[in-house]
Amino acid sequence: MTRPASPSLPMQYSDEVAAAKARGAPIVALESTIITHGMPYPGNLNMARSVEAIIREQGAVPATIAVIHGVLHIGLDDAKLVELAKTEGAMKVSRADLAFAIAERRTGATTVAATMIAAARAGIRVFATGGIGGVHRGAELSFDISADLEELARTAVIVVCAGAKAILDIPKTLEVLETRGVPVVTYDSENFPAFWSRDSGLKSPLMLNSPAAIANFQNMRDQLGVDGGMLIANPVPEANEIPREEMEIYISRALDNAESDEITGKAVTPYLLDNIFHLTEGRSLETNIALVENNARLAGEIAVALNAK
Repeated sequence: MTRPASPSLPMQYSDEVAAAKARGAPIVALESTIITHGMPYPGNLNMARSVEAIIREQGAVPATIAVIHGVLHIGLDDAKLVELAKTEGAMKVSRADLAFAIAERRTGATTVAATMIAAARAGIRVFATGGIGGVHRGAELSFDISADLEELARTAVIVVCAGAKAILDIPKTLEVLETRGVPVVTYDSENFPAFWSRDSGLKSPLMLNSPAAIANFQNMRDQLGVDGGMLIANPVPEANEIPREEMEIYISRALDNAESDEITGKAVTPYLLDNIFHLTEGRSLETNIALVENNARLAGEIAVALNAK
């Protein structure tokens, strides 16, 4: 059962999220591309259920966001989660085509940018994901830069991730975030992480070591009237990481394969991730699941801390 959120925008809250909003409970948004484009069924469903359970364990309520048959869902009950996990051919929607998917009554999984838009529309302040998009390697020729960076600059949502995806040009990604005025905070480490690896080789612009400190930082931004989001980079647990030097070998091979196969646009990231999965004999996926769960845990703690202020 779902409840309508607006007579004009076809947006629905799950019962759990609607109840959380009514009582002012902390809520954490979750993207859905990792479900439809990240791994096959039933592994994707098991991962989604696990991440939601982790958020509940922290005292917050999960809100997985997706467009299903033209309705923007803020939170999915288990039946809808199963439906999405089994869906083939779902759109991968970002800022440019979120409204298109709704208007055309399509089913689409939300990227970081689209999830931020939906979360802000729903009044949700914290969002957990795997890794953000950014400046692609060779962007000086291709101009391939993710809409995630622009969304972080304009939409007031705290995004908890394991850093930028290591397939990107991380130095340029950090430069764009700095130019756009987005605070980049690494949790409990001075080194900015690189998704599968705890250390990208770059120092983090900022570092905080508690959810309460992150909540306090955001409250000061609110007091100053500073617009836009905040990026929290949460290094993958040490036991689950693949060292940066090893990952660079796999990434280089995957990039060569993408060039040979003339892969471009939105197809690049899923192509590279699939290549890396096979090159690492599945280890990259295991690390991906571990870091998403780790991010969900921290996001839940931040949402609770924010709610207590």
